[in-house]
Amino acid sequence: MLFSRVLAAAQDNAPEMTQKDSAPTFQSKVNLVLVPVIVRDGQGHAVGDLTKDDFQVFDKGKVQAIASFQILKRDAGVQVSGQTGNAQPAAGAEASTVPVSPERYVAYLFDDLNVQPGDLMNVKKAATSHIASSLQASDRAAVYSTSGQTSLDFTDDKAKLADAISKLRARPMFQHVGRQCPDISYYMADLIVNKNDPMALNAATQETLACLGMDSTGTTAAQQQAQATATQELAVGEQGTRVTMSVIKAVIRRMASKPGQRLMVLASPGFLAVTSEAVNDKAEIVDLAASMNVMISSVNARGLFTTEMDAGQPGTYSLANQRLISQYDHESALATEDVLAELADGTGGTFFHNNNDLNAGFARVATAPEVSYVLGFSPQGLKPDGSFHRLKISVLNHRDTSIQARRGYYAVKRGGNLEADAKADIEDAVFSREELRDIPVDLQTQFFKPGVDSAKLTVLAKVDLKRLRFKKLDGRNDDNLTVVSVLFDRNGNYITGMTKNVEMKLRDETLARLAAGITVRTSFDVKPGTYVVRLVVRDSEGQAMAAQNGAVEIP
Repeated sequence: MLFSRVLAAAQDNAPEMTQKDSAPTFQSKVNLVLVPVIVRDGQGHAVGDLTKDDFQVFDKGKVQAIASFQILKRDAGVQVSGQTGNAQPAAGAEASTVPVSPERYVAYLFDDLNVQPGDLMNVKKAATSHIASSLQASDRAAVYSTSGQTSLDFTDDKAKLADAISKLRARPMFQHVGRQCPDISYYMADLIVNKNDPMALNAATQETLACLGMDSTGTTAAQQQAQATATQELAVGEQGTRVTMSVIKAVIRRMASKPGQRLMVLASPGFLAVTSEAVNDKAEIVDLAASMNVMISSVNARGLFTTEMDAGQPGTYSLANQRLISQYDHESALATEDVLAELADGTGGTFFHNNNDLNAGFARVATAPEVSYVLGFSPQGLKPDGSFHRLKISVLNHRDTSIQARRGYYAVKRGGNLEADAKADIEDAVFSREELRDIPVDLQTQFFKPGVDSAKLTVLAKVDLKRLRFKKLDGRNDDNLTVVSVLFDRNGNYITGMTKNVEMKLRDETLARLAAGITVRTSFDVKPGTYVVRLVVRDSEGQAMAAQNGAVEIP
């Protein structure tokens, strides 16, 4: 009896609200199921008058309820005020100004390993012109090359982007000295070595005889040289494809932590994926892009492909053999661009090819459309097993339209640990740009500058308690809030974050008094500059979430 009275007294005197702070450790995870969609009419123009009711989303063939719907318009970057509501800055603090928050990330990957110098020159000119005229205030762009010799991380500085592109050079895996004899492509090398194609070997042998000025008595030696050259070109081609695939994967992973829409533009003449390793790499790229919500669009740097026979060149082979070599070149061009098409189709991107107007190509695949949509849904009966969910988006009652959207997503694999699952939900929300409003939350920011080179930035989260699902426990209203405040730099790079866990055990009269809300403050020591703020709030009982975006510029 005495113990019960002591326990009751202890419970009655227990604090009603406690707060614990911790620094979060984030890893890149798949976002919430958001589906950016571009709808174009028969003339290729974006359709901008659609509503939520015009769309249907199918997940593994099952129609899903669209929970959120957003219309994005070019030149209308989302701006979220860092000072909202009726709250006033604290004494000595300054209200934050509101720069445009980055919403879209475009990585330009130039395939300098496989491109011809003349084609690269045309690509560079078109890409530079495109970025100069089309980069929006809410866009960030990066420049990478498959050789790794050119690299510029995400920025909105057009001059830096143009400078990086100007430094691109064709850098083949193996540089031939003089004219190769015979001149064998990777495609022909694969036919000769892997597929034992006698016609391809004979064509290479005939070219060897011609370029060495030998007659038919040297056929055996010419065939041996053709075979050796094919083996060498096969090894070079396989290594080139291996390196190219690995760089594409690396760029996708680099984009995974960016808090917004993610697009890779691959400018390449194409490359072959003929080995089992390359085929597996190609499938892995599509899976990786889907899991990290990265769309891949591609521009064939070759432009309009034509096959010309140089019949007037002395010391070449017969016209019939030249036609056969020309046929192999054409087949090679088609085979190499297949990979570009498959990567674009598999990730919901656009493939631009067979056209010399590369300015139009970059505009088509990389320019933000006049209007696009973001559909959000919560999958019904989703099993946390890591399986791939194929998506299909349809537009009702609109004929002659094309739809560009992601092809699917991977379900997050969970282990049944509630705490770990909650952490995963929060991490997913942090690296998304979707605004969630299950819990009414007012985001505000304030800053104070104690010195020229230092500042104290405060993120205030005012949480309305009326929508929380408190649990009655020992006569108290019990619930826990997790409030995560994260700072990104102006280019979307993660800087720092703080998690505050608020444990509430409120008496009825206290809950009534605080129903209008509580304010959770998080402060960061920063330097002057522009910051993107992401606020995520989750309650433990209702498992509801709120997420908001903000931006602040500290002069």
